[in-house]
Amino acid sequence: MSLPTFVVLVILPVLSLALLLTFARLLLGPSLPDRVIALDMTATLSIAVVAVYALATGQPALLDVAIVLALLVFLGTVGFAYYIERRGKLEVGEQ
Repeated sequence: MSLPTFVVLVILPVLSLALLLTFARLLLGPSLPDRVIALDMTATLSIAVVAVYALATGQPALLDVAIVLALLVFLGTVGFAYYIERRGKLEVGEQ
């Protein structure tokens, strides 16, 4: 079995299942931090799908897309963490 065939038949379906389960967690998460982590995991799995697709098709330009998406996801995660920390301090009454 060649690598592109293995990617299409095994890896992409597994990543798709993981995306589906993570999206369900995003919808059902009981708290804001749970949803933020599920959103971060969804973005990370999307990056993995793009990288695996680039590997399967032999298009290295798609890896640049995955790197930019990873940078944006990291900045978004830092922003959400700052927001959650700031909200917690305001609820306690600190500044």
